[in-house]
Amino acid sequence: MSRRPGFATRAVHAGQSADAQTGAVVAPIHLATTFAQDGVGGHRGFEYSRTDNPTRRQLEECLASLEGAEHCAAFASGMAATATFMLLFSPGDHVILMEDGYGGTYRYFDQVLRRFGVTFAAVDATDLARVERAFTSSTRLVWLETPTNPLLRVVDIAAVSALSHGRGATVCVDNTFATPVLQRPLELGADVVMHSATKYLGGHSDVVGGAMLTSDADMAERLRFHQNAAGAVPSPFDCWLLLRGLKTLQLRVQRQSDSALAIAQRFEGHPAVVRVHYPGLPHHPGHELARRQMCGRFGGVLSIELRDIGSARRALGRLRVFTLAESLGAVESLAELPALMTHGSIPQEERERIGLSDSLIRLSVGVEDVDDLIEDLEHALSG
Repeated sequence: MSRRPGFATRAVHAGQSADAQTGAVVAPIHLATTFAQDGVGGHRGFEYSRTDNPTRRQLEECLASLEGAEHCAAFASGMAATATFMLLFSPGDHVILMEDGYGGTYRYFDQVLRRFGVTFAAVDATDLARVERAFTSSTRLVWLETPTNPLLRVVDIAAVSALSHGRGATVCVDNTFATPVLQRPLELGADVVMHSATKYLGGHSDVVGGAMLTSDADMAERLRFHQNAAGAVPSPFDCWLLLRGLKTLQLRVQRQSDSALAIAQRFEGHPAVVRVHYPGLPHHPGHELARRQMCGRFGGVLSIELRDIGSARRALGRLRVFTLAESLGAVESLAELPALMTHGSIPQEERERIGLSDSLIRLSVGVEDVDDLIEDLEHALSG
């Protein structure tokens, strides 16, 4: 082709040619843990599957193509990716963390990394002045999520990246919510992208995985060293499942985003709903930024706040199409109560500080008929 193939074409084909031996159009799963060598040190690109594996390499090549990155390292989970990436930092280093983010990320920084001398400040990164005030002489990393989890705030990646680079800090963006379909942080100035591949990339609630991506060759080399040394790599079968999921990523995300917008519009102003959090709504504080920074849609996750926790519990108990479960981004619609589920590890006073109420319900919209999802929510909120 005279031009670069489009996103959907790369999702199906990047890193995945027909099997040379059999002609199979679906990439085989290479389960081998070790590989025969032609002589001592004379392997054919693979020697031991913790270090590298043909199926994992195909996944990494496909993900790199979709994110516009030169390098990708796949991991056994999103938290394994985060933990391995943080091995690149040292005791005494300081991190600026977007305050509204995944509870497991906060827990890792607060309850694990502190013990090893890495400190952090949780700030509202939608306010550039607050980010600037949070910098210290030891700040080495700014960790962002956008849209955030679960308040759907939008951070200006380009502005934060420019500020951070001027202070000598690396910028990592958790792009799990947006996916490379809707947002590519490296093109906006970020240095590293992280994914919980368990969510949209896999898309079917049947595989746990993670990934770190960058176009910085030195960082990629150090990341691969620690990937091999620490060993939190995905199995070949997990990689194969993720490759399968990527083939329909664009179709799923577009459908989920369109349905999420319809649901947000329907329940904005509903008598049982205090507030809807979704960047696709024109009154959302980050709406205009999201229009510029994302690719025409606003993602498949939204949150709704009800009057009190009792109302939220009753609504969740009346759902019939949405499933009460943690996680997000899969073909089935999920609902959860972050304060007591995914974000329960964040202290209550911290949740209150950032505006995460006990009555906030996070909805991950699947690919079901949107009319059925709206009817289900109507029923849940009528109790």
